[in-house]
Amino acid sequence: MTGNGAIELIAVSKYYGSTIAVKSINLKIPAGAYCCLIGPSGCGKTTTLRMIAGHEAISEGDLLIGQRNVTELPPVKRGTAMMFQNYALFPHMSCAENVAFGLRMQGVSPAERADRATEMLARVHMEKYADRKPDQLSGGQQQRIALARALITQPEVLLLDEPLSALDPFLRARMRDELRRLQQDLGITFVHVTHAQDEALALSDMVVVMEDGVIRQKGTPEEIFNRPKSRFIANFMGGQNIFKGKVARADATTTLVERGPDQFVLPVHAEAKTGEDLEFTIRTDLIALAQEIPAGAGQSQIPVEITTVEYLGLWVRIVATTIDGKDITLMKTESEFRRAPVRRKEKFIAYWEPEHAHVLA
Repeated sequence: MTGNGAIELIAVSKYYGSTIAVKSINLKIPAGAYCCLIGPSGCGKTTTLRMIAGHEAISEGDLLIGQRNVTELPPVKRGTAMMFQNYALFPHMSCAENVAFGLRMQGVSPAERADRATEMLARVHMEKYADRKPDQLSGGQQQRIALARALITQPEVLLLDEPLSALDPFLRARMRDELRRLQQDLGITFVHVTHAQDEALALSDMVVVMEDGVIRQKGTPEEIFNRPKSRFIANFMGGQNIFKGKVARADATTTLVERGPDQFVLPVHAEAKTGEDLEFTIRTDLIALAQEIPAGAGQSQIPVEITTVEYLGLWVRIVATTIDGKDITLMKTESEFRRAPVRRKEKFIAYWEPEHAHVLA
C-alpha cells in the first residue's frame, strides 16, 4: 500500500439532465481515514461514491486522490477499488478465482495470483472456502469474498456501497468489527456509504451527513451525534429530543428560554437574542424523571405523563408526553429502570442539567 489515499472533492456537482443530484460539494478525507457518507435515500451519497470510483462522470468540479487530479481518469487508473452492495461475484468461478480476478485483469502470473489470493482469503478468514462457488456460501461469507477481491489489487482507497445492508443484525455487528480491523491493519482510506446511523457512528473516524445533494455537516462521530448543526441532523442521527422556545433572557452568563409556562436554562449562546425563537436538543439518555426535583437540579424541567414503556434488553425506551402534547423520549439502562421503574399514565417531572442542552444553529 502506498498510503497516499487522501481524497479531495472540489466544488463537485452531478447533473442528470435538469436534475441536480449533487450540488457543488467540497470535502477532504485524510489518507488512512474511515469515512462514512450518510443520509436519507436520494441525498446524493451513492452518487458521490460512484463519482470517486469513476463509475459516474463528474459534471462540474475536480476530484483529487493523493496528489493526482483523477477527474477524467477511468476507474482502473484511480488507485481505488469498489465493493458493491450486491457483491457482484461471478457465479461460475470459485472463491479463489473470484478473489484473484483483478490480478488476472492486470496480467499477473497464475502462480502469483494463486499465492496472493490464498493470502487474502486468510486475511478475511475464508481460506477453507477457496474452492467453493458463491452460491455455496452464506451472505456474510459472500461479503468476505467480495471484500477480499476488492482489496487484492492493493488500492489506495476502498469504496463500499452499503456493504452490510443485506446482513442480519448479528452478522452486521460481526462484519463491522471485521471492516474496522481490516482498515486499521491495512492503513488505507475507506469511504463507506450507509443509511444506518449506528453503523456510521461505530465504524468511522469521519462522518459526512448529506441531504438534497449537499453536505449538511461533517466531523467526528462524537461531534455529529452530540453537536448536530440542525434539526434535520438531530432527527436523522437520532438519540435527541428537540425543544423550541422563545428567548426570554440572553446575557453573558445565561440563556433563558420560555416554552409556554416552562423555562429552560441553556448554556450561553452568542447568537441568542431576546424575543427570538430558539431550538435546542437534549440527549435521550440525559433526561431524568422524578416526582419532586432534587435540590440543585437547575431550572430545566417540564411536567410529563408516561405513555410508552418498551423493554429493549439492555435499554428501556420511555416516551412521556407534556401537557401540550409534545412527546419526549428517554432511554434508561435496564439497571437504571429496575432501580426506578415507571408505568404508563404515571406523572413525573422530566428534568436535565442545563449544560446538557445543545443549541441548534
